[in-house]
Amino acid sequence: MSAPSAAQDASGRQPTASSSAAAQLASAKVTLRSNLRQFPDFPIPGIDFVDIMPLFANPQAHATLLNALELEVTQTFANDKPDVIVGLDARGFLFGPGLALRLGVPFAAVRKQGKLPGPCVTAEYVKEYGKDLFQMQEDAIREGQKVLVVDDIIATGGSAKAAADLVTQLKGQVMGYLFILEIPGLNGRDKLGAAPTTILLEDA
Repeated sequence: MSAPSAAQDASGRQPTASSSAAAQLASAKVTLRSNLRQFPDFPIPGIDFVDIMPLFANPQAHATLLNALELEVTQTFANDKPDVIVGLDARGFLFGPGLALRLGVPFAAVRKQGKLPGPCVTAEYVKEYGKDLFQMQEDAIREGQKVLVVDDIIATGGSAKAAADLVTQLKGQVMGYLFILEIPGLNGRDKLGAAPTTILLEDA
């Protein structure tokens, strides 16, 4: 009697597409975590900083990141693909355009005030040391479009909330948020309402 093929699970059944995607995503996350670096006491004492830049220094890790993000979007939203990916200034720009390209949808940038030409909408957000302003070009999103907001990390949630406010001003619909990492204990998700918030490397 021959052994089950690699394409079969232990019971001899063919794996479903969803179980195969879940296995791919789990494997990708292991690879991505192994490429992260930690720097204690940066930028201030008591902070253990997780550095994502090695993910972009290694082309294989970079490709794995984009694969994992695409799988995460597919798992979270099934067939309900976003119409636009919105990335936050500045590290949301590192992977947001690549993810948008993988999904075959446009990318729109959220930038600090004064960095974008032409008519813009503006939203305020609070940082550790004061307030700042985000902007998006008025033609970046059309009325009724479904938007996925992406950034490298969620801390207090203020900047992602400001991005959502910009989308709302343009009459778009925030369908969810996607981050690579989360700083625990700051309850940033609480600011983001009912839309799904996904952390790719939740326990990193």
